[in-house]
Amino acid sequence: MRILVTGATGFIGGAVVDALLARGHVPVPAVRDVAAAKRRWPTLQPVAVDFARDTRRSAWSPRLAGVDAVVNAVGILRESAVQPFDALHDATPRALFDACVDAGVRRVVQVSALGADDAAASRYHLSKRAADRHLLSLPLQATVVQPSVVFAPQGASAGMFLMLATLPLAALPGGGVQKVAPVHLDDVIEAIVRALESDAPPRMLAVVGPECMSLRDYLDTLRRGLALGPLRAVRVPMPLVRWSARLMQHLPGSLVEPETIAMLERGNCAPADDLAALLGRPPRAANTFVLSATRAMTRRDAQLRWASPLLRVSLAIVFLVTAALSFGLYPVERSYALLADAGLHGAAATLALYAGATLDLALGIAMLLPIRRGAVYLAAIALILGYTAIISVALPAFWLHPFGPVLKNLPILAALVLLHALDRRP
Repeated sequence: MRILVTGATGFIGGAVVDALLARGHVPVPAVRDVAAAKRRWPTLQPVAVDFARDTRRSAWSPRLAGVDAVVNAVGILRESAVQPFDALHDATPRALFDACVDAGVRRVVQVSALGADDAAASRYHLSKRAADRHLLSLPLQATVVQPSVVFAPQGASAGMFLMLATLPLAALPGGGVQKVAPVHLDDVIEAIVRALESDAPPRMLAVVGPECMSLRDYLDTLRRGLALGPLRAVRVPMPLVRWSARLMQHLPGSLVEPETIAMLERGNCAPADDLAALLGRPPRAANTFVLSATRAMTRRDAQLRWASPLLRVSLAIVFLVTAALSFGLYPVERSYALLADAGLHGAAATLALYAGATLDLALGIAMLLPIRRGAVYLAAIALILGYTAIISVALPAFWLHPFGPVLKNLPILAALVLLHALDRRP
């Protein structure tokens, strides 16, 4: 079959495309970034779409020419002004589904979410539910797939859970009593492909793991799978969690906001019987998610999710405190005395002191900003190398100082090199 896959550069959509290729189908990735899709699948012919704007069925009709089936895998956990839930989860999928009716495309799989039901309260679930119900009202062979918490190391939510599992001490909302039924990405993808290929697929399908467990138990299972021993956790009272979520929702890239906390509190479980019937086997259990062959790599990546921000923030503090000391928190006359020992006096000393402080301040702030920081790390490396070279020439005795003020530049440089390398990772 020739199958249009929307959201093909997402981690579910991308896996769907790979699975369809492996099964001999011809996927048509429908994406915003055609060039990125072409790099990933050079033999395919992706089409450009914009789910935030393509809210009319007429926009989809040309894209469905020669298409036999559609998989809609577009989904966002947090909306923004340019990517609102109403467009991405509701209006545009409705237009796509209506265009399928017009074009005679009878097979449609909608990737929704567990919880998009009569009890839905969040904007995320309500927008998904609206599109689900519209699809099921149309004369199509349609399946609404509703995954629970999906495990895939490259996924955003799974990455967050893996990060929590590797922390030396995990702070869990309410102690982690919330219920989840984690399901492996491979089972999600197999369910989608089987629904496409079946002559009588289920209309609604809860895609869940075989066990409903608490969040704490899930994290403990992941941690043990990573060979890190039992989970050590501390309970965070829910009022404090909700208050923190109101603050964290303003952080770029944060998955934590009041609605995601409310969705977590509601729970995310359902029986796995229908999925097992479709797959012809039970879905994978959580204690098999982490493969022994990739355990070390998965553990390292999960640890870097919290270790690299910790390293970055600690270095930012070093630069910010150094700036504050140079601006006068440390007695200025002593700073001038050190500069005099290095041969700087008068205006030259003043320029060196405050220019250096300004550079430290700028670098410290830049390290905390939500930007690509490669250039920031390079500038910091250059600045420290410059300081070290000047001190080595003008004040070589500092290399032998018992507190090691210059020697400590070496681990700081190593940390900056590491952060620069991590920042450059695709």
